[in-house]
Amino acid sequence: MVVGWEIASLICGLLSIVVAVFLGRWVLKQENKSAPIAEYSHAVQEGAAAYLRRLFQWLGVLVAIIAIILVLALGWQTAIAYIVGAGCSTAGAYIGMYIATRANGRVAWAARNGLVKAFPVGFFAGGVMGTALVGLSLIGVTAFYMIFKSTDIVLGFSFGASSLALLAKAGGGIYTKTADIGADLVGKVEFDLAEDDPRNPAVVADNVGDNVGDVAGMGADILDSYVASVVAVMILGALLFSGNVAYVIYPLLLGGVGILASILGMIFVIRLREGKDPGRALNTGTISTTIIFAILSLAITFASGVDKPWGVWLPNIAGLLAGIVIGFTSDAFTDIDQAAVQQTANAALTGPAIVILNGFSYGLLSIVPSILGICVAMIASWVLAVQFGVPGTYGISVAAVGMLSITPMILSSDAYGPIVDNAKGCAEYGHESEEVIAVCDRLDAAGNTAKAITKGFAIGAAALTVLALFAAYAESVGISSLDLRNPGVTVGVFIGAMMPPLLSALLILSVGRNAFKMVEEIRRQFREIPGLIEGKVRPDSARCVDIATQGALKELILPAILALVVPILVGLILGKNALGGFLAGSIVTGIIFALMMANAGGLWDNAKKFIEDGALGGKGSEAHKAAVVGDTVGDPFKDTAGPSLNTFITVMSLSATVFGPIIAHIALLNL
Repeated sequence: MVVGWEIASLICGLLSIVVAVFLGRWVLKQENKSAPIAEYSHAVQEGAAAYLRRLFQWLGVLVAIIAIILVLALGWQTAIAYIVGAGCSTAGAYIGMYIATRANGRVAWAARNGLVKAFPVGFFAGGVMGTALVGLSLIGVTAFYMIFKSTDIVLGFSFGASSLALLAKAGGGIYTKTADIGADLVGKVEFDLAEDDPRNPAVVADNVGDNVGDVAGMGADILDSYVASVVAVMILGALLFSGNVAYVIYPLLLGGVGILASILGMIFVIRLREGKDPGRALNTGTISTTIIFAILSLAITFASGVDKPWGVWLPNIAGLLAGIVIGFTSDAFTDIDQAAVQQTANAALTGPAIVILNGFSYGLLSIVPSILGICVAMIASWVLAVQFGVPGTYGISVAAVGMLSITPMILSSDAYGPIVDNAKGCAEYGHESEEVIAVCDRLDAAGNTAKAITKGFAIGAAALTVLALFAAYAESVGISSLDLRNPGVTVGVFIGAMMPPLLSALLILSVGRNAFKMVEEIRRQFREIPGLIEGKVRPDSARCVDIATQGALKELILPAILALVVPILVGLILGKNALGGFLAGSIVTGIIFALMMANAGGLWDNAKKFIEDGALGGKGSEAHKAAVVGDTVGDPFKDTAGPSLNTFITVMSLSATVFGPIIAHIALLNL
């Protein structure tokens, strides 16, 4: 019976791939008869492809080095799983990027016929990545478990997927904010240009950055948590329920059911009528998917063979609800119609200083409901599991899987954002009518809201995922408790707590260094290219794309080394208990910093948009310039450092779990 369920999981993964192919073919069949729009879209395609090629070269080197280490330390099976995991994640990211960069022009052309025609093109294009990434991952995890019957080898697959996630999220974040900051500071503040004015040399690089940061990057980020949470539950199932393999297979079944629920939920999204809000359609799809998943997961839980079904289904639902609540809580602090955003915009009347203070303070406040939500989910999942005879650690881990089971829908909504954002750039470049641009604006506004929700969702999911990985690490090395009176544990906590702020500083400094080069290049082009500011000649967009690409890839090296090497060094020098303290410290500060920076950055961004919509003097006013400064500060917060922390703490947890059994036996001090 268990083998039958494994096959069912594979079938759901294959169905997800089939849906991705269908959606991709449908999107590519849509028309784009505007030569200027096609030209602009092609420039974005070329820039994104060039960046991905060079990113994958870096990834290839990293994968080869780690694979050799894994062969020597843990055997060839784990190394193969690691390579395939990295390959699946890479393939999914490439597919998503390929469709996204070809859909933008098609959305802009469809906008000529109104919102109802344009919206499905953008959403289905996002759906390609959502279904492809999850399908490939579920197939990979299930296949490796069926072949080797070892959760340790499946852990190698998760480790490989995370390797791409760290590079894609950090690199994409550096790239997109390098271009965005340069385009805003020179284009908006110095030359009073519109958001996607084709005269701005960095506009193409900015639109490429939207894709590498929010399509490939965010997709890899959420998928990283998705695979890691599934594998953590499989490990705990094998350790805690040695007599019942159903507890190992259970997270695979939840993943399969999540695919079915997300596909059905997409039907509710595209039922948009003219004059309705596309943002509401996206939210309706998420809520519908949640309800469908709850029903289907109840049925599969009782049929799966677990002997305590209520003890695993109820924690699963607790995690799912917590993810939705955390996502929508983030929206409350970042939505343009909320008091926090509008008060920050009003502060721009006094200049940029109070804008920055307000945004930072609201970012700190936004931590409170999300952290409380995570705490409630942990306590609820623990109590519900124990109440029905299931170990609490397994309950918390299942809650993480529940939160991430609707990942296909979450990724589809997230990828929709940069696609329709690029569509507006295409429309501007193609000199489309005000009506067409207004349609693209409405699509873009819904995308901004969706991105805020998915970022909150991703952070909440990462929190429960790393807690699941922490439980898996503790079980695998035999840690029952951590004593803060032990100096090794305390030192580990402090070093772990130091890591997320350290990474944040490195990434924001990287953005600053590269943005400086971008600003100088944009100024040079306006100064030295005759007729550029008058719109008589085209800017040298390729040069700006190259600056962003080189800078992003160069700055990736140190974050990757920190995530992979530091946990192992702490364990080898101080021992398994200190490494446990290290993971605990990194989880706490990682989640807090991620929430604060993501929400503060989103708030600054929408405060600027509130003024650009006509409030407080509108575009070009002193208040607008002050808000642009605030948005510039928030850019690396919300799109580089904040989201990268999710992946960073997950990769550190995976690194500790993969090498934990070795560390437990050869630590130097073993405090």
